[in-house]
Amino acid sequence: MQRHLVTPRSHWQAQAKEYGFHFHTMYDEPYWDESRYYAFTLDQIENDIEAPTEELHQMCLEVVEEAVNSENLMRRFAIPEAHWDLIAASWRMKEPSLYGRMDLVYDGKNPAKFLEYNADTPTSLYESAFFQWLWLEDRLKDGSIAPGSDQFNGIQEALINRFAQLKSQWPPLPLHFASCEESIEDRGTVQYLEDCAAEAGLETRYSAIEHFGLGDNDQFVDANGEDIRACFKLYPWEFMLREEFAQYIQKAQVRWLEPAWKSILSNKAILPVLWHNHKGHPNLLPAYFPDFMDTCTESKLVKKPIYSREGANIEIIDNGKVVESSGGEYGEEGVIYQGYTDLPKFGDDHALIGSWIVGDSAAGMSVREDHSRITQDLSRFVPHIILP
Repeated sequence: MQRHLVTPRSHWQAQAKEYGFHFHTMYDEPYWDESRYYAFTLDQIENDIEAPTEELHQMCLEVVEEAVNSENLMRRFAIPEAHWDLIAASWRMKEPSLYGRMDLVYDGKNPAKFLEYNADTPTSLYESAFFQWLWLEDRLKDGSIAPGSDQFNGIQEALINRFAQLKSQWPPLPLHFASCEESIEDRGTVQYLEDCAAEAGLETRYSAIEHFGLGDNDQFVDANGEDIRACFKLYPWEFMLREEFAQYIQKAQVRWLEPAWKSILSNKAILPVLWHNHKGHPNLLPAYFPDFMDTCTESKLVKKPIYSREGANIEIIDNGKVVESSGGEYGEEGVIYQGYTDLPKFGDDHALIGSWIVGDSAAGMSVREDHSRITQDLSRFVPHIILP
């Protein structure tokens, strides 16, 4: 694993505008950063990223099966009891999922370590699947990377194939796409997914989730009053299950992407359960619920809310002292503790791997950088290559 500095393409901003990448700079801070790129060998990708990602995914699915059959775990996951049946039914009916992103610590030498699973509303998808591929094609043409270089990036093809599978399984109906009205990044992610669905032959609709309403027969409707029968929502299940309309979710019988059982998979309470089930696994870090800290032997820990997004409310603790933290509004539902491991550092920057799952298969990779050891929403996205 290497990082190389390189002069950015002269036309990248015009290209971003042409292809609708409107969030390459956020709050006057660069988000897309092509002044450097990361290089990996094919062996590193196949054996250290791809294979562990698929194994970890299957281990996580085993926890979902365990949790829907355990009142104790459902409470530890802070899932409202009124919706236990909804989630269990979603899992037992094998409601299909679309995609997710695992965050991994990997230095090119040691086994990748699993930090968490963004399995419900992962962003950085468009730049991972599409824009960094445009970067690769341009760099091969201008000779600034070695001829024959590749990229671990089959995400777009995998998404289109996955949507085609869903089309063959579902009755003919429009697939609604929804995101929060004011988030440019979320809207860009959803627009990209809508394009992939259309490529697969699905009829699509978009509506801001704030415009959803309740129609006849307790069916959700969009801003135009059209029934929502299937919907991809870039909106967390932990929010949905706590809102006023949550009582209608089961009655409405919407085919949700992601399905309700993803509320377990995306929950950081999964980390101590994984460690309990697979203690010592080379890709896992020790993890504990607060009432099991008497079994903890690590002196350096990371405290994480079980519901936390974009690196919010994280604390790095060294021998009982908080040495680095991030702000936010999460944590009231509970926390877990995970053993600390160093992110690889290049210059002043710490690098984090995002490993993408589509369906049940590893499909591609992204790299994020930050001066902080806590990766957050404005951490920079950096492209990567596979060395020839």
